[in-house]
Amino acid sequence: MTFPSVTIVVSPRERFSYTRESLESIFQYTTVPFSLIYVDGNSPRPIAQYLEQQSQQRNFQLIRTNYYLAPNQARNLAIPQVKTEYVLFVDNDVVVSPNWLEELLSCAEETQATIVCPLTCIGKKLHQTIHLAGGEAHIYEESQEDGSLKRKVHEKHYLVNRPVVEVQEQLHRQQCEFAEFHCMLVRRSVFDTIGLLDEKLLSTREHIDFCMSVTNTGGTVYCEPASVVTYVPEPHLHWSDLPFFMVRWSDAWEIASLEYFATKWNLPTNDKYFKKRYKRMGHRRYQGYLKLLVDRLSFGAPNQWLEQKLVTWDHALNRWITDRYARQVENLSIAE
Repeated sequence: MTFPSVTIVVSPRERFSYTRESLESIFQYTTVPFSLIYVDGNSPRPIAQYLEQQSQQRNFQLIRTNYYLAPNQARNLAIPQVKTEYVLFVDNDVVVSPNWLEELLSCAEETQATIVCPLTCIGKKLHQTIHLAGGEAHIYEESQEDGSLKRKVHEKHYLVNRPVVEVQEQLHRQQCEFAEFHCMLVRRSVFDTIGLLDEKLLSTREHIDFCMSVTNTGGTVYCEPASVVTYVPEPHLHWSDLPFFMVRWSDAWEIASLEYFATKWNLPTNDKYFKKRYKRMGHRRYQGYLKLLVDRLSFGAPNQWLEQKLVTWDHALNRWITDRYARQVENLSIAE
């Protein structure tokens, strides 16, 4: 009997309605032995029932909470359960392709990398448009006019939104500085060195934080484009996904994450790296449901007044939902 060297950990990204497609692709296209831990953070009843049935039928470990989880919280529930050499984080809206896992493991073994990511594509037309082919992420110091040094973040994504067929010659295994948690193979031993993932990063910068923490200890990151996966965002959310989506991409979680990231890495929040993200606050909710609502109420005609009113309403509604959710979680913690 061949024992697996890798444990796949699937956790919620922003919705639950793509659970079946994602999970079935893993079982369809994974041919090497693996263990599986599925973290279910308060999915709707039909999804919860499907996962319970699948966990029994396919013999994988299911961890469920009755409250929504931030991504790092979900992953941290699984990490202590992992006994294999590698842990492979996969979001629940990702579809994999043939040989995806074999190629990631081969890269890790041949390069001794700490982290390996695949060529990550985006969209319902699977494996065609690049979302990420590795990238750069580090902190540097820039001289100011008064002679002081200002710490800044350098972040660059490779080949974003490029069609795979147009850049095929540029796609080769390479060392880089960060991967994303859409799909990320990690040596389990690194958590013995740096500890678990930082749960104070609720909704953003968690992948940058983790990769910089790893590289600061001498670890390496590689992108292996021979392995291809696609994450599939939903342009129009299912109503059942909206409660989790609103908390996951809440203003409160994003502000807290950005402020904490800046404090942790001793970065000023008044440079363009942070200003850009504060300016885009709420844009995921706009794309996820608000734009559709504006189109329907205006019958498809441009209406900036209505759009601005609904954006203002969305921020107020989001504060109410997030505050209500925080009280519910606090009450659950007290009850436990």
